[in-house]
Amino acid sequence: MHPETTETGQTAIRSDPAADSSVSEDIRSLWRELLGLSYEHFRLAGLETRRAGESLVAMIVAGMMLAVLLVGAWLGLLAAAVLFLIGQGWATSGAILFAVTVNLLAALMLYALIRHKSHYLQLPAFLRSLEPKPAKSRKDLS
Repeated sequence: MHPETTETGQTAIRSDPAADSSVSEDIRSLWRELLGLSYEHFRLAGLETRRAGESLVAMIVAGMMLAVLLVGAWLGLLAAAVLFLIGQGWATSGAILFAVTVNLLAALMLYALIRHKSHYLQLPAFLRSLEPKPAKSRKDLS
């Protein structure tokens, strides 16, 4: 009988210490590479998050500056409109009151738009999709 064959004819598996140490060394090497790779991924995610945060701050600052410039331009347009109305024979107080009324109407329209759109911030379709479906009653099945 061959030394690796048992009496029932099955081949016995012998443990080779050199092969075992090679496999365990490969596993350790893979584990170290996995840890290194995960560290690099976390480091990259951290750097990208920092960069995104800095970009967000820059965008907010630029947006605020833009808002100040637009407000200045809007006030300039209102002043020009008031001066035009005064030039057309309107009283100064009437021209200013008209400009304020137009501003308030525009603000009211924007408020209505914001109020209408705020409904979608609550994710209504998504929340409806999470609600359980009502069970069919016995009457519906007949």
